[in-house]
Amino acid sequence: MFVLVRAITYATLFIGFLLVFLPARVLSWSGIVRPASIGAAQVAGVIVGMGGAALALWCIGTFIVIGRGTPAPFDPPRLLVDAGPYRLVRNPMYIGAGLALAGAALFYESWALLGYCAAFALITHLFVVVYEEPTLRATFGAPYVQYCERVRRWWPRRRKVSRT
Repeated sequence: MFVLVRAITYATLFIGFLLVFLPARVLSWSGIVRPASIGAAQVAGVIVGMGGAALALWCIGTFIVIGRGTPAPFDPPRLLVDAGPYRLVRNPMYIGAGLALAGAALFYESWALLGYCAAFALITHLFVVVYEEPTLRATFGAPYVQYCERVRRWWPRRRKVSRT
């Protein structure tokens, strides 16, 4: 139960700061306001954003249930998580967050927010390569190395279709 409380607390702080507060500042600084009407871009933005948010929440739940930990780097899962969305890509939570940001950029039709989304993607990639992967390799050893050999960092592997 305590892991659930910790995960909700950390996820709320992460989501609140990186995915709500900072993007709101970017919109404010760039003079973007809520669209006067809802068009195709807004509908598409909501769909992309909700899909990203759902993916991120699925990841948080997987960390809690399978990994017995939280998404926070200072309070990580105790067990290697390679189930749920992590069976397809190694970093689905970051992908979900990026999709949520991209959906917001689309909804507001904001180039500035799209730039923030690109910066988020670059910084996340550097964090994963420089800190997260070496830490996971040191923590979980061979099982993590084997996981990396099976599952790509950002893009799912293509499934081979057998033709009979």
